[in-house]
Amino acid sequence: MHEGRRHIEMLAREWAVLDELCSGFADTQWDIPTELPAWSVKDVLSHIVGTEAFLLGRGAEHEIEPRPYVRNPLGEMNEREVDFRRARSGTAVLDEFRTVTAERLEIVRALGDDELDQITWTPIGMNTVAVFIAVRVLDCWVHEQDIRRVVGIPGHLSGDIQQHAYAMLRRGLPKAVAKGAGAPDGSCVVFEVEDLEARATTVVGVEEGRGHMLDVAPDAASTRLSMNLETFICLTCGRWDAERAAREGSLRIEGDTNLGATIAANLNGML
Repeated sequence: MHEGRRHIEMLAREWAVLDELCSGFADTQWDIPTELPAWSVKDVLSHIVGTEAFLLGRGAEHEIEPRPYVRNPLGEMNEREVDFRRARSGTAVLDEFRTVTAERLEIVRALGDDELDQITWTPIGMNTVAVFIAVRVLDCWVHEQDIRRVVGIPGHLSGDIQQHAYAMLRRGLPKAVAKGAGAPDGSCVVFEVEDLEARATTVVGVEEGRGHMLDVAPDAASTRLSMNLETFICLTCGRWDAERAAREGSLRIEGDTNLGATIAANLNGML
């Protein structure tokens, strides 16, 4: 079976989880601010709705004023779709979510293997349609967690969707270490993430200014960063800064603490 079909069914299940989560919200819960600049719970769901509506050829024709947190054309499109739905109730946005996701699932499930292999634009560069769908799974799960944190309903932190999201985000660690943090050649950085089915360890080495994954860590790593899964997601996706995570005790740095702190501060931007 084509790997893209597994991601399609992950996306279907992720959307079902989001539907179930949001179905019980009171009016006041839709308006709770999230950790995304100026976005409420309703706005986060509107973002997901707007993306799928755009992919259906129904992008919002709507003008917005410049906003300081909108820094690129993709961000402008996202904000336009969110602002277009701000006057609607949360229930109305949820109804549209159900409609557009059902339509999108019908379309992607009908794709042939050759269509899944076609090259297209994705948020992580030109790649296949299957990879685009994989990114949609990651994006929707991360936004589900954005909602859960602020409404106080934790969950869905285990299983294949969570493992998929972690696997995609960890791919950015070599770049964050070498380019973002400027770790010197010869550096070895160990990342330990808890709350997975088993503690996940990723080792990054730096050679000639480039980071790369290592199979095993040497006896003495330059620095070691340990955190739970929520902290990893919040740092790599720009929800928290490293100082907050360290202050609250969910990020622990051993070895070269200055290098570790610099790396942690540069994890933002993987999504």
